[in-house]
Amino acid sequence: MAKTLTILGIESSCDDTAAAVVRHTDGQPPEILSNEVFGQTDLHADFGGVVPEIAARAHAEKLDVMVEAALATSTLSLADIDAIAVTAGPGLIGGVMSGVMCAKGLAAGAGKPLIGVNHLAGHALTPRLTDQLEFPYLMLLVSGGHCQFLIAHSATKFQRLGGTIDDAPGEAFDKVAKLIGLPQPGGPSIEHAAKSGDAKSHKLPRPMLDRDGCDMSFSGLKTAALRARDALVGAQGGLHPQDQANLSASFQAAVTDVLAEKTRRALALYLELEPKAPAIAVAGGVAANQTIRASLQALATDHGVRFTAPPLKLCTDNAAMIAWAGMERFRLGLIDDLALAARPRWPLDTAAPAMLGSGKKGAKA
Repeated sequence: MAKTLTILGIESSCDDTAAAVVRHTDGQPPEILSNEVFGQTDLHADFGGVVPEIAARAHAEKLDVMVEAALATSTLSLADIDAIAVTAGPGLIGGVMSGVMCAKGLAAGAGKPLIGVNHLAGHALTPRLTDQLEFPYLMLLVSGGHCQFLIAHSATKFQRLGGTIDDAPGEAFDKVAKLIGLPQPGGPSIEHAAKSGDAKSHKLPRPMLDRDGCDMSFSGLKTAALRARDALVGAQGGLHPQDQANLSASFQAAVTDVLAEKTRRALALYLELEPKAPAIAVAGGVAANQTIRASLQALATDHGVRFTAPPLKLCTDNAAMIAWAGMERFRLGLIDDLALAARPRWPLDTAAPAMLGSGKKGAKA
């Protein structure tokens, strides 16, 4: 007889307070019964980035509201939930603590199992929620605070092939948008502006393509964009809208080229495993960028490999991915107790050396 599990997920690792309910019956595709998100963009708009203290306070105020909304949308009660999954790291520690404490209270009060989830595993396992990918598959996790290539061997085993040694792409998008006068979040702003820009207008570098391996660097690219802006300001006294568009297009093209080439290298390493159903997936906030998606899709097609990317609403931080990652752990009998701790750092591949640097949306892992 097919077994059905229903998991409540909670996410609060950065600036999105989220709760979701996911149900899965053996042999059937998973169902997202609800996926509620309260974004904090307006709260941080005046500061040019996420302020950890403001984020933590907002999470504390909204977590119970989001849980109530997720349960209401799913038409279920806590009594109908089999377990509660929560992001226990990595991320901004105040926000992570808020979510963990909320989940502990719910689990203790309702007598439900508690499951601590690695936020990165939530992103990395999203293709199994949306497309039922079979292990092993290649994952490019690319977001505001993280960027790494992983081979997902199982729900608990991830092999890192490389990653960024400084700024994550999403962080670089935010910083470049700020320096050329575009609103936050920077990713959507640059993508929109780039549509009317000339990607060849500025000769920006493609960092680390002259080095072997899958590691990346985006800090120098950000600095090159700053210098290009300063040159324009010095020559004409300011930036015109077309200048913003051209810089956006040039910067986006550089990031896309780096990600595509490094993905090609990671794909070659992955294919050495001779997977039965080779697939490459991309997840994280930057996966919403259509230019980057198209480039990776073309790469996968050229190599005869399946390509998957989540729906746009599941690219950014959400609790559906946490509920699903929790379900994967729950099926393996991996349950936590009330001693579950919030962790600012939590690498997926514990055998790999730590990545350098720390992004504004959480420590590199």
